[in-house]
Amino acid sequence: KGGGEIVGLLKFGSAYYAPAASAVEMTESIVKNKKRILPCTVWLQGEYGHKDIYMGVPVKLGRNGIEEIIQITLTDEEQALFDKSVAAVREVIGIVKL
Repeated sequence: KGGGEIVGLLKFGSAYYAPAASAVEMTESIVKNKKRILPCTVWLQGEYGHKDIYMGVPVKLGRNGIEEIIQITLTDEEQALFDKSVAAVREVIGIVKL
């Protein structure tokens, strides 16, 4: 809905506003040591039941960058969907041979 409002006001696309706003929020949390909890792509080492893969999960960002991976409790359905996403990412990695 917000993107549609921006397009309506500016009369052109808004695809770069959200990523820019996210980058500012992340940078501010690190530089000002605000320790905000934000979604970031991080290297998982057992969190959410997965290892050796980058996935987007909530993290605490502070002066030291990623200070903590926040592991929220997922329902069985949410965990199954997350597992499906991990499998899809692994499949793409296998295709491009990363």
